[in-house]
Amino acid sequence: MRRLSKKTCVVTGAGRGIGAAIARAFAREGATVVVTDKDADSAADVAREIGGQARQLDVSSEQDWEALAEAWPACDVVVNNAGITGFEEALRPHDPETASLEDWRAVHAVNLDGTFLGCRYAIRAMRPRGAGSIINISSRSGLVGIPAAAAYASSKAAVRNHTKSVALYCAEQELNIRCNSIHPAAVLTPMWEPMLGTGPDREARMAGFVADTPLRRFGEPDEVAALAVMLASDEAAYMTGAELNIDGGLLAGSAAAPKTE
Repeated sequence: MRRLSKKTCVVTGAGRGIGAAIARAFAREGATVVVTDKDADSAADVAREIGGQARQLDVSSEQDWEALAEAWPACDVVVNNAGITGFEEALRPHDPETASLEDWRAVHAVNLDGTFLGCRYAIRAMRPRGAGSIINISSRSGLVGIPAAAAYASSKAAVRNHTKSVALYCAEQELNIRCNSIHPAAVLTPMWEPMLGTGPDREARMAGFVADTPLRRFGEPDEVAALAVMLASDEAAYMTGAELNIDGGLLAGSAAAPKTE
């Protein structure tokens, strides 16, 4: 039997990147996958590919979550993956001094409010069965300061903390609903494209972004998806309130220097 057989899994931001990789991995493991994304076309493309169900969902919209609850009132797994950096439209300031309040709130609306609403939906959808798995995609940026992306770092730190609050709340309620967070570092997804660019210096930019990473490379979406499969499965039945870093060794303590002859 495949690891997620007979489980219904909702994945947000699943039209591309890490979310799409998680949706594909869940489908391979036998799950019924509800592919949600603000971009309805991308959600439909992934759902068609994996034989899942597509749903347009703006995670910052309470009304959209309520509509999802009407369509899918019960589920076994929810992955709160949808997120933005704030640099999608333009490379404008996101440092603590010059970031605008509008930009700050826009990032938190998706990354933090979206996760709050997703966790609330998940608890209500899982309560009748008394069990389930909530997986929140935080970030390495939620564990350290990022001066040039203060809103993103703040929102992901809050996701980390809220994950633990949800885990404890469910345990207090005597529900076997687990909540854990995954903290990727540099994973090569479309989110990075505005920063990498398409010019002749792209390779140099890529190398620069991972220069301090001991494994000296970007992570792949499938590597994050593998962790999500484990957390979604019954193999992780004793894990809740935990955080899993997938960062090429970046937070191990110090960067490993390459050997020299």
